[in-house]
Amino acid sequence: MTAELARLSPEAKAALHWTWRDWWARPDQIAPPGGWTVWAFIGGRGAGKTRAGAEWVREQVKAGRGRLALIAPTAGDARDVMVEGNSGLLSVCWPHDRAADGAHLGRPVYEPSKRRLTWGNGALATLYSADEPERLRGPQHDGLWADELAAWRHAQDAWDMAMFGLRLGERPRAVVTTTPKPHPLIRALLRDPGTVTTRASTFDNAANLAASFLAKVRSDYEGTRLGRQELYAELLDDVPGALWTAEMLRRAEPPETLVRVVVAVDPSGAASAADEGADEIGIVVAGRAIDGTFHVLEDASCRLSPAGWGRLAVERYRARLADVIVAEANFGGAMVEAVIRAADRSANVRLVNASRGKAVRAEPIAALYEQGRVFHAPGLDRLEDQMMHMTAGGYVGDGSPDRLDALVWALTDLSNHGATTWEGLL
Repeated sequence: MTAELARLSPEAKAALHWTWRDWWARPDQIAPPGGWTVWAFIGGRGAGKTRAGAEWVREQVKAGRGRLALIAPTAGDARDVMVEGNSGLLSVCWPHDRAADGAHLGRPVYEPSKRRLTWGNGALATLYSADEPERLRGPQHDGLWADELAAWRHAQDAWDMAMFGLRLGERPRAVVTTTPKPHPLIRALLRDPGTVTTRASTFDNAANLAASFLAKVRSDYEGTRLGRQELYAELLDDVPGALWTAEMLRRAEPPETLVRVVVAVDPSGAASAADEGADEIGIVVAGRAIDGTFHVLEDASCRLSPAGWGRLAVERYRARLADVIVAEANFGGAMVEAVIRAADRSANVRLVNASRGKAVRAEPIAALYEQGRVFHAPGLDRLEDQMMHMTAGGYVGDGSPDRLDALVWALTDLSNHGATTWEGLL
């Protein structure tokens, strides 16, 4: 037994469907019993999902499976997390491992150039990136580990191709290890009668996590919608009446060339980052493509002093080769412009005035999403969380939707740049 297994908390072991007695008596039963096709381990950050997936793959190789697929959001994730990570396959497989029939397995040999691991009995596990669904067209497997399925850019396409190839052996099976998001694929997977689900929160695995990390995430996210999803692994329903739903948030790589790029800033009005209860400064970067689509590239929102957020906005302006910094002037237009120009006197700055409410300003932008004209880069979870809490009656989330306000200013400029009041943009 490895030292890491020995450190697992009772809560984590229960979430993985085994206890100390189960482990000693039946060491190859990490997965739940039954005639399932897909085991969905839905867990919070640090809940032990990766470890569960790696142990399941080892268990399958010991049981005789010979062709497995390992699929991650990117090729780098497959290597860094599923194979070489602290909880990856190279850390859980033992030099003296043997198969159920006594054949020598040992630790697998990892060949990065061939994207594969090979065990002593000839069993192979091949690495795939969900960014390249077509690479899954053709290969066939008798086992599959899909990590962070909710973060796959081309989730439906990659999952479909993987399922078409899961066709070897008497009972091919898959394990999905992911933090949930309200994605149609995740909902469909959990409703499928062939899926068995295990849930675990971040705090179920507290014994293996830094106390400072646990204290920080409790302080920042306890009681928030994002915390419920990322820490407690809740699959959240859409907010009734929200202007944005999960289905409206489309993801795609932006084109290499954009005809216009905007950095939008929504200042909080706080004099310093230390102001008690200060809202965030929304900073969002977006661009318009030649085909008329819009691409949200980055959410750089922060909680900094005016000098700090001014430098950050200019940094993103330069890094993205943006055309303009658009900043809301309602908290003192002269001050806002002075803060930005203090960081870069040559920056192209345009101030805009919010003379109507947040929901009214957001509605035309929501319409662009309904038309399928806006696409998101990965890593915009907090922004998307605010979007799905904006209703026609106002914002129903925690705090102020500063990220959303910056997004609205950015996309408004990209679709109708030139006006300086909201009325002029309608």
